[in-house]
Amino acid sequence: MNKTNFRIVVVILVLIAAYLGINQQQQTPPKNESPIATSPESVSTVDDHQKIQQAFQQQQNNVQVRASGVVKAILADDHEGSRHQKFILLLKDGLTVLVAHNIDLAPRIENLQKGDTVEFYGEYEYNSKGGVIHWTHHDPQRQHIDGWLKYQGRMYQ
Repeated sequence: MNKTNFRIVVVILVLIAAYLGINQQQQTPPKNESPIATSPESVSTVDDHQKIQQAFQQQQNNVQVRASGVVKAILADDHEGSRHQKFILLLKDGLTVLVAHNIDLAPRIENLQKGDTVEFYGEYEYNSKGGVIHWTHHDPQRQHIDGWLKYQGRMYQ
């Protein structure tokens, strides 16, 4: 192999190694960031129903969960302190959770109806009726993991 061909092979190998290194970096979240994907394409890839059921049975709080449910009831907005849109979701295992979505920090879901499906990523808090899902929004103080709701293909955070 002459010097020119050798240099070309070396350059190609360096470019391949650089590409693989960049591609690996893009797939691995930085250590100071949460590995939570919030793009609409990745929302349906995780189902924490079992984690929610376990948190309910063990009466746990502050459990970060991602799942979906069917709207069982739409409640009046809570106007004490920060305003929250409230509705009850029926999960696939029969457990119900109250969603308390802060509408001072995130857009409300308009035209939400009984029977609609809502996906969520937020924090589970135990109560005897099934639990509450909150922190379904961006935290402007960056002290809590950002949550979201997904309804009819649109993200609310």
